[in-house]
Amino acid sequence: MTIITTLVENSPGEHRGLGTEHGISFHIRHNGRSILFDTGQSEAFIRNAAKMRVRLSATDFVVLSHGHYDHSGGFRPLCDVAEDFELRVGKGFFDDKYAVRNGAYEYLGNDFDESFLSGRGIRFAFAAEATEEILPGIFVLSDFPRLHADEVVNPRFLLRRKDSFVPDMFEDEILLAIDTRKGLLVLLGCSHPGMKNMLDTVKKRLGRPIFAVLGGTHLVESKGEGLERSLAYLNDGGIGIVGVSHCTGKDAVERLRASCPGFFHNVTGSSLFVE
Repeated sequence: MTIITTLVENSPGEHRGLGTEHGISFHIRHNGRSILFDTGQSEAFIRNAAKMRVRLSATDFVVLSHGHYDHSGGFRPLCDVAEDFELRVGKGFFDDKYAVRNGAYEYLGNDFDESFLSGRGIRFAFAAEATEEILPGIFVLSDFPRLHADEVVNPRFLLRRKDSFVPDMFEDEILLAIDTRKGLLVLLGCSHPGMKNMLDTVKKRLGRPIFAVLGGTHLVESKGEGLERSLAYLNDGGIGIVGVSHCTGKDAVERLRASCPGFFHNVTGSSLFVE
C-alpha cells in the first residue's frame, strides 16, 4: 500500500482545522518507509501532520523539489521534529533565487544553507545522477531535457551571481516517482522546467506508464496555445489520476475539473491510497 497525504497546500479541504498556505508538502508512506516531498513555506505542515496523525519523527527521507521558499521554508522547523533522515536536493538548490517585478528584486530562496545542515549533523546529498533510486521503488529524477518548445521559464525568475543577475533555468528542480502495481505515481513541486518535459522524461527513463500525477504544474503562467497543449496532455496522456494544484492556477484547475475524468483538486488534507 502506498499512501500520499497532502500536509499543506494553498486551498482548504473539508477538515477546516488544518492550516493552508501558498506552498506544498506531501507525506509518502510506501512499503513501510516514510518520505517527505517538500515542506511548504512554514511549520504549518507540521501542525497539520499532528492533526492527521502523521508521524514526522519517523521520516526516512526528505526530498526538496527546488530552492524556493514555498517548498523549503518548513525545513528548519522539521529539523526540530525529525532527526534521523537523509536529505536529497538538486544541484544549485542553494543558489540565491530572486524574482523581479516592476524593477524591484524579491528574494525567493531558502532560509538555510549547507552550513546549517552540517551544524545539525544532517545527512544530505545533491542528486548525483539524472535518475537515482533512493529507496526501493522510489526514484528522484533531475536534468530534464527541454523537449517542448512551448514550455519556457518565465524570465522574471533570476539567480544572483555576485553583483549581477542571470536567468534561473531551474536546473535544481527534481521530482519524485514511486513505482506501484498500477504504474508510476509522480510528485511534482512546481514544474518550472516544464510539466510535459518532466513527465515525458519520467516515462522514457523508467519505462513504465504514469498512473497518477500530483503537485504543481505552473500552468498559472501558461496561456493560449501553450495552455491548451498542457491541458490536452493531462486529458489525453493516459494518466488515470490527475491531482494537481498549488501553482497550477484557478483557470487550469477549473478547466481540468470540467474535462479530465481522473482529476481531483488536491488540497490540504487530501490523501491518495494506492494498493
